[in-house]
Amino acid sequence: DDAARGAIVATGRRKLIFSGLLTEACVTFPVLSARAAGYEVHVVGDACGGLTSVSHDLAMRRMEAAGAKPTSWIQVLLELQRDWTRHETYDGARAIVEAHGGGYGIGLAYARDMIKPA
Repeated sequence: DDAARGAIVATGRRKLIFSGLLTEACVTFPVLSARAAGYEVHVVGDACGGLTSVSHDLAMRRMEAAGAKPTSWIQVLLELQRDWTRHETYDGARAIVEAHGGGYGIGLAYARDMIKPA
């Protein structure tokens, strides 16, 4: 899509993060195109959906073979947050992790509520 490509190029950024439905096509095709154009590409595997788990896994392997870097939603969030002293994004990131981060979210809530600075 020329409009989407133009918008991406206009940002000047060289790192892209992809996720979406139909891993086998709607994610794979733009990822392969971005890799061919020299972009660093990350694919959020657990934020993608395929027709079957097998076809999803094969599509992820195909993108990885082309140089895309597979990752997870929690990894993306934590890399963007970097550390918990970044106060401007702390509350939003913490709320997402507590609601959807399983045991890590429970531990984060515990640390917030029970471990008080001196």
